[in-house]
Amino acid sequence: MNVKNFVIESIDEMKNKVTWPSYSFLQNSAVLVLVASLIFALVIGVIDLGFDLF
Repeated sequence: MNVKNFVIESIDEMKNKVTWPSYSFLQNSAVLVLVASLIFALVIGVIDLGFDLF
């Protein structure tokens, strides 16, 4: 397979075979990741403060 065929088939696959998520789904996922990251950071911060006290 040469490079030209690879690029053409890749573009075709991205346009016709990939199921892209909707914008609202991406927004919801981004909010979920943000909230989970903040909770994780708070937990790690509390643990760090706990170690500083001892």
